[in-house]
Amino acid sequence: MHIFTSGLIVLVAGLHLGFLVLEMFLWQKPLGLKTFRLSPEQAQMTAVLAANQGLYNGFLAAGLLYGVIAGSLPFQIFFLTCVIIAGLYGGYSVNRRIILIQSLPALIALIFVLMPMP
Repeated sequence: MHIFTSGLIVLVAGLHLGFLVLEMFLWQKPLGLKTFRLSPEQAQMTAVLAANQGLYNGFLAAGLLYGVIAGSLPFQIFFLTCVIIAGLYGGYSVNRRIILIQSLPALIALIFVLMPMP
């Protein structure tokens, strides 16, 4: 696989590891409150749900990293597609900027994964 394409996938995985940290460990901290525009009360009421989301983001990152390490095209396609769909749903149901932050990088990576190698 092309190094550039692998780098894009690792970037998407890194984003999801960042989401994991924000949602599981920093949700009620100043950075989490600012990032997600939450009041301390909102953050406290939703902390368990956020931690669950963070765990799922970790699974997405793990799948993407496995796809790169193993050189598994099916894993790369599957997990990038999952990220795109999750970002589209988040953009629809929560905030449109999620599409740019989550779906767009995964879509760009997927395009490069699907490009024929010269």
